[in-house]
Amino acid sequence: MREEDLNSLLKELLDTARTAKSELEWLEFKDSNSDHVKIGEYISALANSALLNDKPFGYLIFGIKDKTFEVIGTQFSPNTQKVGNEPLEHWLTQKIRPKNFSFYEFENNQKRIVILEVSSATDRPVQFDNKEFIRIGETTHNLKDNPEKERQIWTKKVNFEMSIAKAGLTIDEVLELLAYTKYLELTSQPQTDEKVLIIDKLLQDKLIVKNRGKYQITQLGAILFAKDLTKFDNIRHKAPRVLVYKGKNKLEALKDIQGIKGYAVAFENLIKFIQSQIPLKEETHVKREVKEVYSVLILRELIANALIHQDFTITGMRVLVEIFEDRIEISNPGKPLIETLRFIDHSPQSRNEELTSFMRRINLCEERGIGIDRVVSECEKYNLPAPDFRTDDSFTKAILYSHKNFSDLTKEDRVRACFQHCCLKWLANEFMTNQSLRERLQIEAKNYPAVSRIIAIAMKEGFIKEKDPTNKSNKDRKYVPFWA
Repeated sequence: MREEDLNSLLKELLDTARTAKSELEWLEFKDSNSDHVKIGEYISALANSALLNDKPFGYLIFGIKDKTFEVIGTQFSPNTQKVGNEPLEHWLTQKIRPKNFSFYEFENNQKRIVILEVSSATDRPVQFDNKEFIRIGETTHNLKDNPEKERQIWTKKVNFEMSIAKAGLTIDEVLELLAYTKYLELTSQPQTDEKVLIIDKLLQDKLIVKNRGKYQITQLGAILFAKDLTKFDNIRHKAPRVLVYKGKNKLEALKDIQGIKGYAVAFENLIKFIQSQIPLKEETHVKREVKEVYSVLILRELIANALIHQDFTITGMRVLVEIFEDRIEISNPGKPLIETLRFIDHSPQSRNEELTSFMRRINLCEERGIGIDRVVSECEKYNLPAPDFRTDDSFTKAILYSHKNFSDLTKEDRVRACFQHCCLKWLANEFMTNQSLRERLQIEAKNYPAVSRIIAIAMKEGFIKEKDPTNKSNKDRKYVPFWA
């Protein structure tokens, strides 16, 4: 923020405190405090209290006398303060989850002021050193000692996309940070140089909001249309990363590309780059043909899914595309909201509804929530092994394999293909049979016993079941997914 904006903010916060005749749960004043642990606790407490008080930010202001709110200046400097040999801000960044604060230093009537601005908690309490804090009146407490406050935070939850990525901006600063020409193009609106008109359109789409006569870019606006995501602290490391390896393991990386642009701005170029890194395959029939190993539709759907379903509150992770000789692995931060075995049939659920909606609007992801269904269907069409979906508490991964002969498929590959084929048949109001699975796996009719063994294993492991268990005819047996 510019110095004039910081002085305007200081005046507003002082007026608010004087009107209330006390410090507030989301606003604290100190003449000077260099205790790094106390500052960390304040960041957690102010973020959580801001959420409960419906404030986008909490503030700790150095250089203001407690109780009287007199501007006296401070000797505290976050830029020079260290914890051991480590800069204070870097130390705090390692301790705060998620990282949600910024320091601002400026002059007010020749007196030095420091404002610590803390973004409100969003979908979970903000932690310092694995502990959560809260302000009650004018004092800081451990959140665990206040279960009712903790319950309110988990119940309240703020939409992350609508939280603020950067505040206190002029019209020119907004347009400098956001790729507005790409926004107009993707939303099928006429290009214009009228700044006020562009700002009005960005406001209508919630990509920015207006506050105190200034503009704030929402996380949604930054995630989608940032010219440079590194300009936005909370999402600076959320651009996708692409790693291209030599061979089938991670021993040697040939390329390591990290994006910086917003998802909507960079999506098409991201897909083109990934396509350019995938080896083509040659097929010889009457004449030699060179074909793609993977359908571009598969890549688009899986990468779009990874972008829109990620958990932005998990730090230290981003959407990652890893390209190997025999497969592509696409991972995103966060555990999915539905079981991986229900990806094909389940109604879509997203933790980032605004982002999902906008990506659908500009045709960057599947509109009806059938993206995974289409991915599996395309894998069958291209005679690829069934994609593998894996997860743990911190990530979700989709693995897309290049072509394998049936003899090279593992037992897990075969059972997964059987289950996914059975799901697709059910969704088409049809039923899987020995014949349909033979056709899916491109196995000759005379080898039907091999398919029967796959079906038997899939049934034993609980992935599929017989449609009619009373049917005694092997020839007419039909199968449905376990959840049908």
